[in-house]
Amino acid sequence: MVIVLTLSPVLASADEDLCHEKGIYIGNQTMRDLWYKRNGGPCTIWVRGHILNIKAEDTLIIYRDMACETEYCSKNPTYDVYRFLDANRNCRVRILPRCTLSDM
Repeated sequence: MVIVLTLSPVLASADEDLCHEKGIYIGNQTMRDLWYKRNGGPCTIWVRGHILNIKAEDTLIIYRDMACETEYCSKNPTYDVYRFLDANRNCRVRILPRCTLSDM
């Protein structure tokens, strides 16, 4: 019983979204410029090597063309996907060539 009571706060904090307040930073390490639309807004360039920030309420769609017609990833990652990949919980992930995502 004592062990369960001791571990409960630790287990609860593991599910806590530490990135909710500041968002998750996504680094473009694809070796190419990409484009994106945030929340249905304008088509904006995302220069290689630069970082974007996405919050839980945001919708971010990444494109490979400047007309924002061809999506870069076959299945567009969401905030929850980025958060899941953030293994060290520092709110930073990266996108690599062929839409490979990893912790940063």
